[in-house]
Amino acid sequence: MEATWLAVTAIAPVAWGSNYYVTREFLPAGHPFYGALLRALPAGLLLLAVRRLPKNEWWWRSGVLGTLNVGAFFVLIYVAAQQLPTSVASTVMAASPVVMMLLSGLVLADPPKARQLTGAALGILGVALMLLTGLTAVSAIGVFASAGAMAMSSLGYVLAKKWNDGPDVLSLTAWQLVAGALVLLPVAAVAERPPSLDGRAVLGFAYVTVVATALAFVAWFAGLRHLDAGTVGLVGLLNPVTGVLLGTAVAAEALSGRQLAGLVLVLAGIVVPHVGRRHARTYARRRAETIAEAGLSHHRAVR
Repeated sequence: MEATWLAVTAIAPVAWGSNYYVTREFLPAGHPFYGALLRALPAGLLLLAVRRLPKNEWWWRSGVLGTLNVGAFFVLIYVAAQQLPTSVASTVMAASPVVMMLLSGLVLADPPKARQLTGAALGILGVALMLLTGLTAVSAIGVFASAGAMAMSSLGYVLAKKWNDGPDVLSLTAWQLVAGALVLLPVAAVAERPPSLDGRAVLGFAYVTVVATALAFVAWFAGLRHLDAGTVGLVGLLNPVTGVLLGTAVAAEALSGRQLAGLVLVLAGIVVPHVGRRHARTYARRRAETIAEAGLSHHRAVR
């Protein structure tokens, strides 16, 4: 069952990995607020059409999660995608598993395991090896935007995990998207003029809304409901892997040896913690069986 939820969760980072390319190549530059709004609101309304409205504490919880995971996050990601090369933005975001693990220790009283930290270290090293090919001038605004998006979403995801005993996943996702869009709406109206959209931009927004938002966030929050936050964070390392593979496919270029080595390290960072946990569970089960057998033998001897 865990493997199934890992596969479901992986849909999200794969979709998000393609979002950098689509945002940079298809969506209008200089409109981060409307870009975020046009991503969040249609996706939220699409999911909300088949779900119920929030009740009680979920009104304010949706506002908090919507701001962290959607409103502010989408704006910062839009800025990062427009200001930074995909390689730099993805490398900054690769720190998310570590931040999620640390926040899980503070918020959920679930400190990171050594195997998870090992996996995160391998993943970050792999992303850097795969993407950072040399020193280039980068936008400070883009770096701050990417780091801010990473930190805010990590906190939002951990809070979503903390509050996961409430609504179903579709409702939770819909509420966050709509709440985040409502936060964005007045800011966008004051700060920007609505962008003019050509056919290319409409297709880009359609993909971003349906695949990289509605589908991706449902898969991600489903994973958070059934897996621990550290595990979900490590699966998120598939985001930069997707970006590299997509860029390679679009440019029709072969992967370099450096990129292949980085790809192997990232995949190892995702897999190693699960192998370690499986061995730990096997050891614990065998130890329990040994103790039980020893107790039974002692009982028989006493009789």
